[in-house]
Amino acid sequence: GLSSFGTTIPPLLNSTSNNLHLSFSSDISVSAAGFHLEYTAIGLESCPEPQTPNYGIRQGDRFMVGDVVQFSCEQGYSLQGNAHISCMPGPVRRWNYPVPLCIAQCGGMMTDVSGVILSPGYPGNYPSGLHCTWTVNLPIGFGIHLQFLNFSTEAIHDYLEIRSGTLELGSVIDRFSGPLIPKPLFSTTHQTSFFFHSDYSQNKPGFHITYQAYQLQSCPDPRPFRNGIVIGTDFSVGMTVSFECLPGYSLIGEASLTCLHGISRNWNHPLPRCEALCGGNITSLNGTIYSPGHPEEYPNFQDCVWCVRVPPGHGIYINFTVLSTEPIYDYITVWDGPDQSSPQIGQFSGNTALESVYSTSNIILIKFHSDFSGAGFFVLSYHGKAVRRRKHLSSTGSHQTETPNIT
Repeated sequence: GLSSFGTTIPPLLNSTSNNLHLSFSSDISVSAAGFHLEYTAIGLESCPEPQTPNYGIRQGDRFMVGDVVQFSCEQGYSLQGNAHISCMPGPVRRWNYPVPLCIAQCGGMMTDVSGVILSPGYPGNYPSGLHCTWTVNLPIGFGIHLQFLNFSTEAIHDYLEIRSGTLELGSVIDRFSGPLIPKPLFSTTHQTSFFFHSDYSQNKPGFHITYQAYQLQSCPDPRPFRNGIVIGTDFSVGMTVSFECLPGYSLIGEASLTCLHGISRNWNHPLPRCEALCGGNITSLNGTIYSPGHPEEYPNFQDCVWCVRVPPGHGIYINFTVLSTEPIYDYITVWDGPDQSSPQIGQFSGNTALESVYSTSNIILIKFHSDFSGAGFFVLSYHGKAVRRRKHLSSTGSHQTETPNIT
């Protein structure tokens, strides 16, 4: 502000703002002629038009006091300086900060679905002694398509290495060096790393690379999974599903599979399968035993032995849900104990409907034999029950059986 009093006429004044405030004050004594002033609006000078940085974008076309101009950079370049500058008031029009620069930096982290990767200083020559890492991080299920618009490094000594995954753990896709522009390539992981090394001599213009994300396909649907169930319904890249068999079937192969990264979608192991095996050791309190290869017919020349063991103090209740074998020549033998020297509960063949039979022991041995001809299948279910032993003979068809008292 400016104060004036007495009889001296003040000099010409210029205001640098579009607002002017005048205040007149008089006390209780000595009156005078006062004052007479005139004012005229004049155009204020604007701030000088700011230059647009190389590889930059300027937003804003007003440069008067209080106006703001904003700057950003083209893809691949980073802003160095202030993104916003304001025209300052004062006798000399000036911006509050210098115009920023757009430079290609050594490394960076990118999460956009498309982008540009430039060697430091591009399109000028890159400096010596660089160790730069760029990483593209996308959601799982996406890869990137890379295109090389320019490439020129000192052969062998200055190189760009591209890895699928992290720099530390990822596998090398390729390493590029020299004057030739590489062909386009795909990275089939959601994370891709770029490492650039330059030595102490022969600097070159470097590289200009663009990338574009694309969605990876899922692995093949493993369903229907015969004689079992699939746990998990997401078959996309990086996801894991598990497999379980229905009672009476055994899992052949890996119980869990993970969908691999790669140009073609594949699981990391072959799909498992659930099969009715020829024999085995069974320790569950109840279960099912199928003929080998069920639900297909059993093969010829089979000699299958199952040992079923339940907790001590239990007998085993056996029921033939299905019995359809070649009569006489293909048969099932059941022993009341752990081996073939144990008492025989019975021998079963053909397709006769059977009543349930029981064991007195907590262990039974089941053997199935098939000869060179004929075929069929059977389904045997069992469950263990606590017993109060009381031996007696009962007849099931033509077979003598020894049974406990089931309590």
